[in-house]
Amino acid sequence: MYEPIRTKSVHSTMAGTTSDFPHRSREEELDIQLAGHLAALLAVTDELRALEPSTDLDAAAERLAEQVARLREGRVPARTAASGGEPKLAALHRRAHALAGRALVVAASRADTAAAILAAERMDAHAAAQIAAQAEPQELTGVG
Repeated sequence: MYEPIRTKSVHSTMAGTTSDFPHRSREEELDIQLAGHLAALLAVTDELRALEPSTDLDAAAERLAEQVARLREGRVPARTAASGGEPKLAALHRRAHALAGRALVVAASRADTAAAILAAERMDAHAAAQIAAQAEPQELTGVG
């Protein structure tokens, strides 16, 4: 009733074939993810340092750069210069807090204690900066 298929199917299964692309382990994928989150946090930290220099941000930037280099097998992360516009500090602190939270989740899933501690410290620092930024307008206007 049906004629047999004489040509090779364009739809092939992955069973029994060798792949032409490299596969990474879960650990390698988590390293890449964590390095990306920490590098993004470093970029925001550099922007904050340009807007409000502090020794705390300088130390945090150095520690972040060290962790990114460690995760990228010694390759130093690219550092950004301050952007032309003057973004709100509160928005940068919110962004940094969110990035540190993402880094903390990945660091915890891969059991990287050093990166997890650093991410948690940065979350605390940016949360405190957000609270301080919210308190400043009230002090200036006398409302509160």
